[in-house]
Amino acid sequence: MREFRPSTPADGAAIAALLQAAGLHPVVRPEVEQWKYWRARTDWPAARSYVLTDHGQLMAHGAVIPGVLAWGSGLATIVQVVDWAARADAAGAGFTLLKRLSRIVDGVISIGGSSETRQILPYLGLKPAGEVVGYVRPLHPLRIFGTRARSPWRLLARFARSVLWAARAPSRGGEEFSVRRIAADRLAQVLPALPAPSPDLAVLERSEAGLFHALACPLVRMELHALEKSGRLRGYFLLAIAGPQARLGDCWMVSRDPGDWRALLQCAVRQARQHPVAELTAWASDAMFSECLVQCGFHARSRQPLSLLLRAGRPVPPGALRVQMLDTDAIYLDPRGESLMV
Repeated sequence: MREFRPSTPADGAAIAALLQAAGLHPVVRPEVEQWKYWRARTDWPAARSYVLTDHGQLMAHGAVIPGVLAWGSGLATIVQVVDWAARADAAGAGFTLLKRLSRIVDGVISIGGSSETRQILPYLGLKPAGEVVGYVRPLHPLRIFGTRARSPWRLLARFARSVLWAARAPSRGGEEFSVRRIAADRLAQVLPALPAPSPDLAVLERSEAGLFHALACPLVRMELHALEKSGRLRGYFLLAIAGPQARLGDCWMVSRDPGDWRALLQCAVRQARQHPVAELTAWASDAMFSECLVQCGFHARSRQPLSLLLRAGRPVPPGALRVQMLDTDAIYLDPRGESLMV
């Protein structure tokens, strides 16, 4: 008899074994599983890890990254499913688990995913909602030699390209803004600068509890910075330091002026340079932010499809849907700092 239920810490070893068998290479540490699956969040009282069992045997697992999608006058609780895997001999278990997960919220968002996952999504009702482009800006090209590569020749070619890109990137911008790091117990200070939807842009909302959870990540170092101008809060950005790679996990400006967004990016670049990293990566799923990244010396290196399901017959929100690494496990996945550059 199959049972769908929230997982517990007692399932930890079986979940890790299932993910390893599926080739997902999870970080098997109790504090990591506790943070990802079971650490309490005041903004999401429901479970974040679910299993499908058959007579007590684990058949499938899926964890959720919760969010609230906001557009126009609409709000919808949604999840991104991560750490999804099923036993090879458990026919339909993975699909059943995803189907059950989709029923506990208003919608499901999917960013990228394996080829198997992408094949299943249309059967769950998810529809194309855009594209997420991964960008990279080299900061210290020599530190690339501390990263992994498929071959020495590829590493040398990547180094040469990074030197060229770093030389061409703008070195100034954003000097009119001051940057202040925000501690986990001072998160209320950035609340006035959290994302808000506009007529042509849907966003995933942020909350004090969600940012607090991110800063407690045991896999990578997280830093939240506020941007101020003339003593007024104008925006924020979240950096994740993952080995030799810095990641712009999230950011927002209380402005629709592209010049202010370019200033944010240049401030993030300067902050990332203070760490022993080779590069800074970022995501964009809307045209304005993509253009700002390019103008600030970032280069597109990956593309992932973005899909969305909203229940109760609601259509996909009009305009662009803005997502960031914080909305998925990409912000902390592979703490050794595997580059987006290939």
